[in-house]
Amino acid sequence: MNATISRLALQSLFGQKRWWVLIALPLLQIGLAVLVRVLSGGETGGAFEPVLVVFGLGLVLPLVALLVTTGVLGPEIDDGSIVYLLSKPISRYVVALSKLLVAVVVTVVLGAGSLVVAGLILEPSEPGQALAVGIGAAVAGTAYCAAFVMLSAISRHGMVVGLIYVLVFEGLLASWLAGLRYLSVSAFGRRIAGSLDSALEPIAGNLPLGYAWIASLVVLAAGCYVAGRRLSRFQLRGDE
Repeated sequence: MNATISRLALQSLFGQKRWWVLIALPLLQIGLAVLVRVLSGGETGGAFEPVLVVFGLGLVLPLVALLVTTGVLGPEIDDGSIVYLLSKPISRYVVALSKLLVAVVVTVVLGAGSLVVAGLILEPSEPGQALAVGIGAAVAGTAYCAAFVMLSAISRHGMVVGLIYVLVFEGLLASWLAGLRYLSVSAFGRRIAGSLDSALEPIAGNLPLGYAWIASLVVLAAGCYVAGRRLSRFQLRGDE
């Protein structure tokens, strides 16, 4: 990891307008939990899954990861400034890993962190549930970041491809076709969360726990490798 590259990636991310959207998504997650808590008069047991799992883990977390990862790498490829960075005597894999680390930290803090806060608001007497969801979200968020960094490195349309994966593949197809859960990062997070608290077992599905962990690690390793390899072969063409 290169601290300078990570710092520059973080500064670049904060300096973009998408930062406001990054803040809005976690605030929306927490605000929804507060609203449900107020309107339900404290009886929020039935709202835990739709608010945290369906909305939070299934939508807020991947969107935060997508915005962050495309923000730390995509713009540099689009405007060609990545060439200056790659001209330095730094391993391309170090560049990819440094940027990925920034994306993971921001995603875990904003995405998984907001789920923990929302869970504590919904079920203050069951902090273990909120923590379990947070851990599952942290693992899923890390895998999301790796996948989206890889997409940003190999395609100028990483944001579009990522949205298709989140909204179409995971949001629609994976919910209809049970076999596709083996390719769903959100399903990995739900399975890991369900294994940490017995009350969350209904959200886990029948995905093997070992597979969820191994698949998450495979996505992480593949993302780092493909992004580093793509950067090592990057050339700025005239139409870019």
